[in-house]
Amino acid sequence: MWFWPPLLSLIRKRNRHCCINSNSFSSSYMAASLHPSGASEPYDEPEERLCATAGGSSSLNESASPVLAPVVSLLECGRRVERAWEHWRRLGSPRLIVAPMVDNSELPFRMLCRKYGAEAAYTPMLHSRIFTENEKYRSLEFTTCKEDRPLFVQFCANDPNVLLEAAKRVESYCDYVDINFGCPQRIARRGNYGAFLMDNLPLIKSLVEKLANNLHVPVSCKVRIFPDLKDTLAYATMLEEAGCALLAVHGRTRDEKDGKKFRADWDAIKAVKNAVRIPVLANGNIRHLDDVHSCLMHTGAEGVLSAESLLENPALFSGLRTAEWKDDSDNNSFKDAGLDQADLVEEYLKLCERYPVPWRMVRSHVHKMLGDWFSIQPHVRQELNSQSKLTFEWLYEMVNKLRNLNGRSPLYERRSAICDSLFT
Repeated sequence: MWFWPPLLSLIRKRNRHCCINSNSFSSSYMAASLHPSGASEPYDEPEERLCATAGGSSSLNESASPVLAPVVSLLECGRRVERAWEHWRRLGSPRLIVAPMVDNSELPFRMLCRKYGAEAAYTPMLHSRIFTENEKYRSLEFTTCKEDRPLFVQFCANDPNVLLEAAKRVESYCDYVDINFGCPQRIARRGNYGAFLMDNLPLIKSLVEKLANNLHVPVSCKVRIFPDLKDTLAYATMLEEAGCALLAVHGRTRDEKDGKKFRADWDAIKAVKNAVRIPVLANGNIRHLDDVHSCLMHTGAEGVLSAESLLENPALFSGLRTAEWKDDSDNNSFKDAGLDQADLVEEYLKLCERYPVPWRMVRSHVHKMLGDWFSIQPHVRQELNSQSKLTFEWLYEMVNKLRNLNGRSPLYERRSAICDSLFT
């Protein structure tokens, strides 16, 4: 059904020096590609061009294909739940996980989060049909390297055969192929994928079964909850029976898009955890490390996913907090960690020089990590927005300019080791 440990070790040795160089896709590109008559070449635009052309990487299409273990049919595999747990434990049972984010969970950002405590990460959502049809999309939109593990590669899809073809291209370079059943955006409605497949459960089941019966790596699914808990539990059980080996549950419904307005329902996640036998991950309401501990204790989940909070503070999983969340607790229990978000921006830029991505991604991350600083110095934000073409030199100078204007805006750490002890 998926890799046995000796073969997994062999595959990783063969791929030790392989870095697949690509980038996550934009919603605009996806929308254009859904309608071939309106398709364009977005990478010819300045914001879609790579921010660097560093060496040391190769495209997915150029990479050697490792020897894979034989597929074991799901129908023949009475131990599928046990194997799901065996695989999860083999990966180290990661608890702190970077969620999939369109245009924002690309390789440089994943590597930054891993440096500061993330134990696993998802790629941005990849469109399965475009991935199978477009060589440029494949070579630019999927990036990984040997340190980028454990890794979930996520696809959206509505055709089992197309999904399998896409998944086959990446299964050698990841630890799970993930199916996105949670995207609630309008583009997912138009394309008939993500959370809008919740209206067609037989199709969802067929997508999971297709991969579970034909891949060498496990299948994971990321879902949202139904308004009725009974429907959610039936949904989760169906996914497990179809061959899902790991389930990530976003504790909001399809209509609850605003994470600041709608609190995630941890009770629903707990109910799912109690209803299925496979590992479960919780998604929603993770703002700092105390939330991680509270969520794990409340839901019983194996791990948590964080998205929006990580964009502002990629060091969240290391226990560091922004001033906003320091003030949410006892101020006397925190101290200056000697690091601020400008430092994180510089680290991110250096990773982008090593692992090139489109400039639109760089611009997006800079805005999110320096949002508090820009609110104080909006004219610097205007200068950034007015740059039709970015360079690393200009961005480094902008960061120094903010430092000179603002001084420091530190991240904070606990004065004691209490928080760290929660995860030892």
